[in-house]
Amino acid sequence: MKQPDYRFSLDDAGLDAKAVEQFEMYLALLLKWNARMNLTGVRKPKEILRRHFAESIFAAAQIPKPVKALLDFGSGAGFPGIPIAICRPKIGVTLAESQGKKAAFLQEAVRTLGLKAEVWRGRVEAMERGRVFDAVTLRAVDKMADACRAAVERLAVGGWLVVFATRKTEAALEKVQGVRWEMGIEIPGSEQEVLKTGAKV
Repeated sequence: MKQPDYRFSLDDAGLDAKAVEQFEMYLALLLKWNARMNLTGVRKPKEILRRHFAESIFAAAQIPKPVKALLDFGSGAGFPGIPIAICRPKIGVTLAESQGKKAAFLQEAVRTLGLKAEVWRGRVEAMERGRVFDAVTLRAVDKMADACRAAVERLAVGGWLVVFATRKTEAALEKVQGVRWEMGIEIPGSEQEVLKTGAKV
């Protein structure tokens, strides 16, 4: 069965000129680095726009306005943390990545794009005790339920967990203690993913 032709362009996202320019720079940098190392298995620019940029921009719009500090847990190539830093420049974003080469890419992206963000080179669990954030995002993280439990420890009381989940993994998230989950929101243009948000209690 032929899949629907879901098109996404930066013009459709309602971004200002500066944000569009930053996304274009981000795409160019991603393609350049991805030719040398495996940042993402998605290689075609249109697919990067559709699968990575569009989903991350959608998530940025769902983050509550009071959020001032956000942790992107297992940031990888920077999704959704870098798009959030572009779309919501008042949020201080910390991109946590334990793999050295990916962390180096993130640092180069932050520098090149002029973002209000920092890179934590290491495991989230190794951060100083007591360091907490208003929100933590997780996308394409191994052992998602376990990662969510670790993420809860990095949330301030009332802080938000924002998780890219599938319908299959959504049920497992309900078992994570200390979070009051809201109903998952379907991500436009995504075949199986939902955005699951919950507040720390």
